[in-house]
Amino acid sequence: MATTAVTDATFDAEVLKSDLPVVVDFWAEWCGPCKMIGPSLEELSEEMADKVKIVKVNVDENPSTPAQMGVRGIPSMFLFKDGQVVSNKVGAAPKAALQSWIEESI
Repeated sequence: MATTAVTDATFDAEVLKSDLPVVVDFWAEWCGPCKMIGPSLEELSEEMADKVKIVKVNVDENPSTPAQMGVRGIPSMFLFKDGQVVSNKVGAAPKAALQSWIEESI
């Protein structure tokens, strides 16, 4: 399953009420590091589809959710479990580091 685009309007349904843990990637089109980790997150979304859902929130198009979450820099990733943030990570990282962060958090 590929990453899903989530908006301010769909955040509650897609993230907070999800049965699976959810990684939320806050990103923007103009952000170089965001573009660097994009392919890794797509691959992890496929490889870990039975364990975790990975979604993306464009901070330019959806300013409310990042503001509520206190996002100050992008890329920022938050891992939600049962509607609660259990871990977060700021900045780009190699795929292996992202995978181990996700696995340790779920």
